[in-house]
Amino acid sequence: MAAVAVYCSASERIDPAFPALAAEVGTLLAERGHSLVSGGGSISMMGAVARAARAGGAHTLGVIPRELLAHEVGDLDADELVVTDGMRERKGLMDAAADAFLVLPGGLGTLEELLEVWSARALRMHAKPVVICDPTGALAPLREVVEHLVALRFMHRAAADDVVWTASAAQALDAVEEGLRAGHPAAADAEDARAEAVQEGLESLP
Repeated sequence: MAAVAVYCSASERIDPAFPALAAEVGTLLAERGHSLVSGGGSISMMGAVARAARAGGAHTLGVIPRELLAHEVGDLDADELVVTDGMRERKGLMDAAADAFLVLPGGLGTLEELLEVWSARALRMHAKPVVICDPTGALAPLREVVEHLVALRFMHRAAADDVVWTASAAQALDAVEEGLRAGHPAAADAEDARAEAVQEGLESLP
């Protein structure tokens, strides 16, 4: 069983197809025996993935900053809901609690989370799979920008390839599991130490 962090939108103005995609991801996570690490909100895609995962029997950990607790309506049904003092602490705890990252379409916050774990993997600061699930092509312009940066030599091809692009929830989970099996042995020891340190941080929170 792996803990999979799902980054996605908390916007309620989006097409209903996107929360439906998030719910499908949550259902598949549970069916395949994985747990969910989420941003701790209960609305839109963030809420849909958590509810579906729990409905299937998966354990859910939500991590949400105090200032967003009311705005995003905290996921009070989460098996664990950690309230942090800010966004940086939130991201750090989510990153450390997760064995893999699955990114769905979203806005600035989702892009920030994606680019942070992507660049860290490219620098071999962690060995965790980073997978994008984009059935509708919402993030296709980002993929084009990345290819442009590679062409201009601002970005190595290997770094671009550190993210796996998929077109369905099932493909995304397949890619997560394949990435977990492969890993990056050179980063394993450092990653274990980092995970232990952040687990201590989680346990110290009120």
